[in-house]
Amino acid sequence: MQIKQISVFLENNVGRLGEVTEALAKGGINIRAISIADTADFGILRLIVDKEAEAQRVLNEAGFTIRETSVAAVEIDDLPGSLAKVMELFRKSNVNIEYLYASLRSTPGKAVVIFKLEDIEKGITIIEEHGLAMIERF
Repeated sequence: MQIKQISVFLENNVGRLGEVTEALAKGGINIRAISIADTADFGILRLIVDKEAEAQRVLNEAGFTIRETSVAAVEIDDLPGSLAKVMELFRKSNVNIEYLYASLRSTPGKAVVIFKLEDIEKGITIIEEHGLAMIERF
């Protein structure tokens, strides 16, 4: 089960990130997970939101360049070593992780890790075969 991530390409200028969050807020869109990677000139903001299609529309109308990507969201225990176990499964199965970021859940003792995998289908198979919970929405 894959979920959709929205990547927003931003110039590395004062206030640009705030413009994204303001546009989403005005559109009534809730950010569920967020990550940003930057260089001297630009950044890539990665978002999981509660209303993907609406977020894409709002961001396009606000003039942002966006891209949709499929990612896997895996629920893990919020305990030391939980992420290491998942990483070991991917390593043993030769599944390359391009990047990841995490978000807490409202479920006590749980966290969600968002994985961008080189081979998402193989990664999802590994996750399912090992009985890990995948999140469709959060």
